[in-house]
Amino acid sequence: MRRAPVLALLLTLSATPLLAQSFEARVAPCLACHGEKGTSETPDIPSLGGQQAPYTLIQLYLFREKQRVLDVMNEMTKGFSDDDLRKFSDFIATLPKPQPPADAGDPARMQRAQALVQQNHCGFCHNPDFSGKENVPRIANQREDYLLKTMREYKSNTRHGYDSSMADVVAPLTDAQMVELAYYIAHVR
Repeated sequence: MRRAPVLALLLTLSATPLLAQSFEARVAPCLACHGEKGTSETPDIPSLGGQQAPYTLIQLYLFREKQRVLDVMNEMTKGFSDDDLRKFSDFIATLPKPQPPADAGDPARMQRAQALVQQNHCGFCHNPDFSGKENVPRIANQREDYLLKTMREYKSNTRHGYDSSMADVVAPLTDAQMVELAYYIAHVR
């Protein structure tokens, strides 16, 4: 796993006052993990491209306040002011959205998952094209491993949102159904 170099980079950066760094220097560690163009190539790390600024602002705030616990992100946002949070979330919103994989996905799996999407009303909050809106994340073409990890965390109650919507949605799902949903959302066109 590539977390050790990231932690080393974060510790180095945290030793330098935030105000002394340019925005480009401050955003570099974000892009190192989440992808230079907003599309992550790192397992279990989300792509941020095309994410709604209000959603990202809320997530950064939750990390800064340690209401969402992930050591790397808590450390990264530790010294952020409210203006910093807004600047980073506005920047992230300008990154290009992730593109669907070249492989359109197995038709049988896509059809099974589409039924789950309809049954669980995924398109209601995330939009029918999964583009997200305001404080609801864009999940279209997100990393499949990250989508599955996130659903499992909501189901096990180890990831808390600012409301219980996702925990309520995934509670009745089997792990096999979450696997299919992650596959579908990662491949949706």
